[in-house]
Amino acid sequence: MQVFDAALLALGGLAAGAINTLAGGGSLLTVPLLGITGLPLPVANGTNRVGVLLGSATATWRLAAEGAPGLREAAPLLVPTALGALVGARLVVELPAEWFERIFGVVMLVLLVPTLRSSQPPPASAAAARAAPPPRAPLSPAARFAAFAAIGVYGGAFQAGVGILLITVLSLSGVDLVRSTQIKTALNTCFTLLTLPVFYLAGQIAWAPALVLGAGFAAGAALGARLAVRGGARVIRPVLAVAVVALAGRMLGLY
Repeated sequence: MQVFDAALLALGGLAAGAINTLAGGGSLLTVPLLGITGLPLPVANGTNRVGVLLGSATATWRLAAEGAPGLREAAPLLVPTALGALVGARLVVELPAEWFERIFGVVMLVLLVPTLRSSQPPPASAAAARAAPPPRAPLSPAARFAAFAAIGVYGGAFQAGVGILLITVLSLSGVDLVRSTQIKTALNTCFTLLTLPVFYLAGQIAWAPALVLGAGFAAGAALGARLAVRGGARVIRPVLAVAVVALAGRMLGLY
């Protein structure tokens, strides 16, 4: 790997790590960058997971260290998202995804307004989020399992924007954005770790670019975690809005 390619991936990972922590969609930047370095798209998709794993793990750790709540609420959601992610990862190594991506782009645009205008004003900081009681989920246990399993399928298959979808569903359930951010990063860490062997066995991971990208992801995630906790919803909301629009436009083929 050339020095220029390594620098490109490290800087791209830095930006994507911060974006993923605050909202999601950082893979929209890093997967094309991996393609620029010469990797085929399926290999770029698999290689990117190493960066996502290191970034998500770093963000989860740093958010907890900064006092952000959410790890306890993430635990019961792990099983459906993990099962769905394993299915999605297996499907994507064999099946095309053009129609699914375009449908998902429409869904994200539809959900943008209710996500940004949550019925419950979110705490402005991690301290306020800790003081607020955990929300009660309005969905039945079966519907909740199905919803997060579906998110897992998407995350296991495409990754890009799964954080946005997780935050959207959590926000519509009344979870504040600081708490949602920690839940999202914890779930992403777990199901990315579980699905990584699927891409490895399919020969879709290039380790040298993956580790360089991962270093950037980790550094960006640490920065994003600090911004999320210190700035709270005031920082997360605008990044989330931009990420949703960018993700929808990309998946609808607008650029």
